[in-house]
Amino acid sequence: MSTAPSLRVVRRMMRGGLASVAGVDEVGRGALCGPVTVAVVQVTEATRSAPQGVRDSKLLTADARARLAPRIRRWAPHGVGHASPAEIDEYGVIVALRLAGHRALAALPEPPAAVLLDGNHDYLTAPEQDALFAPPDLLAQTPPVVTMVKADLRCAAVAAASILAKTERDTIMAGLAADFPEYGWAANKGYAAPDHLAALSRLGPTPHHRVSWRLPGLGSVAQEAVVVGEEVV
Repeated sequence: MSTAPSLRVVRRMMRGGLASVAGVDEVGRGALCGPVTVAVVQVTEATRSAPQGVRDSKLLTADARARLAPRIRRWAPHGVGHASPAEIDEYGVIVALRLAGHRALAALPEPPAAVLLDGNHDYLTAPEQDALFAPPDLLAQTPPVVTMVKADLRCAAVAAASILAKTERDTIMAGLAADFPEYGWAANKGYAAPDHLAALSRLGPTPHHRVSWRLPGLGSVAQEAVVVGEEVV
């Protein structure tokens, strides 16, 4: 039986004198359409244990995530940021993740002293070589970032961030699905499910697809088409 994530990791970080640590996770990186979404949940010395049931969002049902999300929002300071498909196409998905992450951090009531980021790549800190090819950073200063593989399984703040990111992005995709029902986004959330791929091959991409990507089933001409209503222009 797996152990529930806790705040031990961030508490250890804070023993070095940090006033707060923000747990960060993202969703949507591998989707074919829709935004990438990053969420942050901030922990201070005053933060109590996470709401019961908080786990990595991938281990929870949609109903469980929906029940936990408002409890997480009441539990700790938080922020959620998005980067659009157009930004992904213009700058690439890693820079888009940075934009979404900075938007999420900017939503916190005060900047965290450090960030604990799920994964092994720090997409929040801009490399110097990005300066000529990427938008300006949204934050005057990016907090120091610690990366941790599977932090969403170990740290309750990162697991809580994964739930906020997943629920917000899923809500966006369900709303878009009403205008483009053929693609099945209410169920597949923009990932490469069979019904989504079949609609792409039949109808082409929508304004919400990442058209700079090599979308499955589409030739180079089809990738440049955009669906408007029921017409391809």
